[in-house]
Amino acid sequence: MQSSLILVMAFATMAAGPVLAGGVAAPEPQPVVIAPAPVAAFGRNWTGASVGLTLGYGDVSTSGPALAGDDVLLGLRAHYDYDFGDFILGGGLQYDTTNLDLGGVATLDAVTRVGLRGGIDLIDDWLYATAGWAQAQISGGGVGDSDGWFAGLGYEMAMTEALSLGAELLYHEFDSFDLGGMSADATTAAVSVNFRF
Repeated sequence: MQSSLILVMAFATMAAGPVLAGGVAAPEPQPVVIAPAPVAAFGRNWTGASVGLTLGYGDVSTSGPALAGDDVLLGLRAHYDYDFGDFILGGGLQYDTTNLDLGGVATLDAVTRVGLRGGIDLIDDWLYATAGWAQAQISGGGVGDSDGWFAGLGYEMAMTEALSLGAELLYHEFDSFDLGGMSADATTAAVSVNFRF
């Protein structure tokens, strides 16, 4: 009887062995999918005010008395722009100071500009055309100041939400100096650092 019981237990253990060994497999864990962190967009909406500092170079030549010169310009600028989506329109004021010698006869002290700008919104940068009123302030030689106009192209690129870098190439004409028969044209190229609000 005892030997029969031992045989039954041994048989049961052998029969259960494959079940326990193979067992019911625990389900494999599913991979966890982590969504990428959202990328903060900046510079995508150019609506607002900005102020900036400029560093440039100007070349001036005149007719009437033939005077010419070139020198560095340092400036301040302020703009307000409105972003319509694919197009940006704005206006602003810029004041450049210099000590540009005009043939030892007179000195260009400053250039003031008030104008409009408009261009293509390229998301984090924009390309624009600009034009408006300009005034040349000249000392010495009885030349006096002159009103005129300017036109050119510019580019501005967002570095952060509040900071952008820019570049402009402008052409100017002036023809209302105190010195009769004198007119002048000037070309300036400048880079800017702009703080946007």
